[in-house]
Amino acid sequence: MKKVTLYTQPECPPCEVVKMYLKEHNVEYKEINIKEDEQARDYLVKELKSYSTPTIIVDSEVISGFNLEALTSALNK
Repeated sequence: MKKVTLYTQPECPPCEVVKMYLKEHNVEYKEINIKEDEQARDYLVKELKSYSTPTIIVDSEVISGFNLEALTSALNK
């Protein structure tokens, strides 16, 4: 099983769609709210070079922004 981490923030409709997609496809994931976790927000920007949510990491592949096609490909669905 692939390791999936989802960086989100409140009131982010695309984040909610990604969560629904992952649940529909029975994909376990860890959700990190960047509004509540300042270190995670810094990591997102400085290390992952991502400036938007949702940002999804599938194993070591980073998908910045809302891109279900890339997510499906990364998950091999």
